[in-house]
Amino acid sequence: MAAITIFEALGGSTGVQQLARAWHEQVLADPIVAHAFSHGFHPQHTERLAAYWGEAWGGPPSYTSQYGNESSVVRMHSGNGPHEEMDRRAIACFDQAMDDVGLTDPSLRRVLHDYFAWTTTNTMAAYSHSADDVPEDLRIPQWSWDGLQP
Repeated sequence: MAAITIFEALGGSTGVQQLARAWHEQVLADPIVAHAFSHGFHPQHTERLAAYWGEAWGGPPSYTSQYGNESSVVRMHSGNGPHEEMDRRAIACFDQAMDDVGLTDPSLRRVLHDYFAWTTTNTMAAYSHSADDVPEDLRIPQWSWDGLQP
């Protein structure tokens, strides 16, 4: 029997969407992180975020088949200079979102926290000087119970 993916452990698309919705509510309520959304955001931000996370966590390739690739995601988050405080608070909002949706399994919480902290401070912060620096062929990083997959 194959090991269960993070996506499956979270409850599939429904669970990932609930977490994305809870995180989005948290960041909009945070005075520092909300600044990132002050110029507006895509009307389907939560659905797109859930598709992205789901794909990263072993779910179907919904993001890449419907919305774009890793390069497009990283480009959206690039060129804004360093923002360590915003990143720290976005991670805290993610942890609170896990509480909000009732995630209690410590292993699942740890792997999700580790993923979110890693992607926030690495892939999404990699091109802080210019979105023009983002390569065209980036792939969505795959995350498992063991962390980043090669």
